[in-house]
Amino acid sequence: MTELIPWPRTVAAGSGGEVRLTAHSQLYADTATEGVGHWLRTVLRQATGLPLREARELDDTGGDGIGLQIGPGLAPEEYRLVSDVDGVLVQGGSAAGVFRGAQTLRQLLGPDAYRRAPIGRDRRWAVPHVTIEDGPRFRWRGLLLDVARHFMPKDGVLRYLDLMAAHKLNVLHFHLTDDQGWRVEIRRYPRLTGIGSWRSRTKFGHRASPLWDEKPHGGFYTQEDIREIVAYAAERHITVVPEIDVPGHSQAAIAAYPELGNTDVIDTTALSVWDTWGINPNVLAPTDNTLRFYEGVFEEVLDLFPADAAEFSAFVHVGGDECPKDQWRRSPAAQARIKELGLADEDELQAWFVSHFDKWLTARGRRLVGWDEILQGGLAEGAAVSSWRGYAGGIAAARAGHDVVMCPEQQVYLDHRQDGGPDEPVPIGYVRTLEDVYRFEPVPPELTPGEAARVLGTQANVWTEVMEDQARVDYQTFPRLAAFAEVAWSALPAPQERDFADFERRMEAHYGRLDALGVAYRPPRGPRPWQQRPGVLGRPVDGPPPRR
Repeated sequence: MTELIPWPRTVAAGSGGEVRLTAHSQLYADTATEGVGHWLRTVLRQATGLPLREARELDDTGGDGIGLQIGPGLAPEEYRLVSDVDGVLVQGGSAAGVFRGAQTLRQLLGPDAYRRAPIGRDRRWAVPHVTIEDGPRFRWRGLLLDVARHFMPKDGVLRYLDLMAAHKLNVLHFHLTDDQGWRVEIRRYPRLTGIGSWRSRTKFGHRASPLWDEKPHGGFYTQEDIREIVAYAAERHITVVPEIDVPGHSQAAIAAYPELGNTDVIDTTALSVWDTWGINPNVLAPTDNTLRFYEGVFEEVLDLFPADAAEFSAFVHVGGDECPKDQWRRSPAAQARIKELGLADEDELQAWFVSHFDKWLTARGRRLVGWDEILQGGLAEGAAVSSWRGYAGGIAAARAGHDVVMCPEQQVYLDHRQDGGPDEPVPIGYVRTLEDVYRFEPVPPELTPGEAARVLGTQANVWTEVMEDQARVDYQTFPRLAAFAEVAWSALPAPQERDFADFERRMEAHYGRLDALGVAYRPPRGPRPWQQRPGVLGRPVDGPPPRR
């Protein structure tokens, strides 16, 4: 009972008894929670082997059943779980709240409740008598998954949605395009996936590494795959926010359609999908042709990621980060465009580029979100900012009246190494231990209460340059994502006052859940032999990360 992650708002022990699930137990879901009932019945049947037949009325569940319903006085994602002599009742302010409570119920049943088949007929399934009242601190509790650098097959994405749901995260930031690959089918432009979705080889390790994986790498999601991912996420009350990166990080698109690049500066027909890492100089040309091309891309993207009742479903991420301006400085066409628009410099040209799509998306009832570089040169009123280069971008955006998602590189980039020891595989960036992530505070103290209200929430980012397969993604993401999830969900004390020892104690049980889910996490005492990458060059940074 005391081993829940994330930690609930209030937990009150009951009489000391328990609700025991048996072959006679029934599950009731009211009309508004039928989807949650279907999900819970499915996962518990798989793990327990119990039939959990559908009850017609809440009273039919008796003292050994489960009830799901909308409850009075609860905010949309809040829930109340009561386990007593009448059975287990989970109430939420909406179906999403009931779903969050159902995830807590699953934790109360023990680690084997996360298995896909029962492991013993005599297994005893019981929920202790307890009352839990809970709700999230932040509305946006996100995970960025970079499938552009290393492609993750569809089944892997669905698996990560389940892992997110188990940790009460609710936004998947889906990084679909970059220099190293284009991962979403755009039927109007088939070469984006025909050419742009694969590369002939891949740098193994940091970009300074002498090692190469010489086999082709690639893959993409068909439009049917995307619709399945979005629907699967919605069933778990997760919103998928797509990212189509412009005007930088675009070499895969330029390799497929060379006219998108700065053809008056370089021979874009000689470009291929990039096979290494870093900041790429080949950026989109600021031409009308480029604008029309990407409008066509976004038209299909909006259809694949529809805006619905979910709070953040209107958001579309356009990147906007790490856009070198050298080609624009040397391009007569780009300079003519600057003069034509009356702009001061290339920074304002990028702002104009982003602003064009902000207006285009707004006209279609959507909202633009981009990395904090989009603040340079001015930002349209409705745009939101992902603050990645530290806290400064988020502070500036909030003070300027923009919504913010806090995801500072120095704190919650999960590609950064987890320890300073020599065994860490491909050590990148600052050391960010499980405790470091647990003590991360998304809201900068410099903000006034009104400015702090602009912080929609927070997000952990999983960039996959040095993560060649699912096992590597698991290793970098877990267990730190569990700590991040508690930061995003729970109303924790100030960072230095947080009880990390208690969190570690609860993690001992949580490792059992991750084991049952098949997660290849980093063990507390360091990597297993097969998780190491001896001799593969990384990019470690010494010392504590700056807070800026």
